[in-house]
Amino acid sequence: MAFVIGLWIAISFVAIATWSLAPSSGARTMLLIGGATLLLFNTAAIMAMLRHYREDRDFMYGLDIKFLDIARAQKNR
Repeated sequence: MAFVIGLWIAISFVAIATWSLAPSSGARTMLLIGGATLLLFNTAAIMAMLRHYREDRDFMYGLDIKFLDIARAQKNR
């Protein structure tokens, strides 16, 4: 969640910092639409990544432990 909050803060800062640099209201609108789209997709991607990590964590680390045990057994022969 810290990454999502950091992302939102960073994008908000960039939008505020570049607001006066935009040459027209159309450019500002595009800035807001682009930033909102970026926030939407990146937030959804981070949430999906966290959800899948929780689901697959035991499987991934279980494989690591299994192969480490096999490597130790072969080394001790």
